[in-house]
Amino acid sequence: RKLTGTVSKSKTCLIFINQIRMKIGVMFGNPETTTGGNALKFYSSVRLDIRRIAAIKEGSDMVGSRTRVRVVKNKLAPPFKDAEFDIIYGKGISREGELLDIGAHFDIVEKSGAWYSYKGERMGQGRENAKAYLTENAEIRDEIDRAIREKYGLIEPSKPEEKKPEEKKEEAKTK
Repeated sequence: RKLTGTVSKSKTCLIFINQIRMKIGVMFGNPETTTGGNALKFYSSVRLDIRRIAAIKEGSDMVGSRTRVRVVKNKLAPPFKDAEFDIIYGKGISREGELLDIGAHFDIVEKSGAWYSYKGERMGQGRENAKAYLTENAEIRDEIDRAIREKYGLIEPSKPEEKKPEEKKEEAKTK
């Protein structure tokens, strides 16, 4: 309460990180609660519930984690949205993993069983192999990225390239 005026005047983003504790004897509702009372719950503009779903491993080494973020409270936009993504330690959020997930959702990337393929070309068996393929092949990664951005309406759809007048004349001669 005391910080809201100062934060607003200085146009600062203030982030609090909190932990979850379990309430004892709760028969209905969510037994999880955050420490420190209710002030942060009331005064916050956006509250996110961030949880690790699974570990990402290379062999026996843990190299990252699959993470789910749920918007618990949002005064700025509609609440209760979910997002899932991979966090790779030392690198951040996996761009290739996001392209695979969103591409599969929009049928840009075909997924059959464990195989991922793009325009009939197999990228790999399993998510990690497909991510490695996209890392190595920047042209295909950029094509998928462009197709996803077109689906969301973030960029103009690419038009088929028109043939030059010389090419049109050559085509007419061959016919």
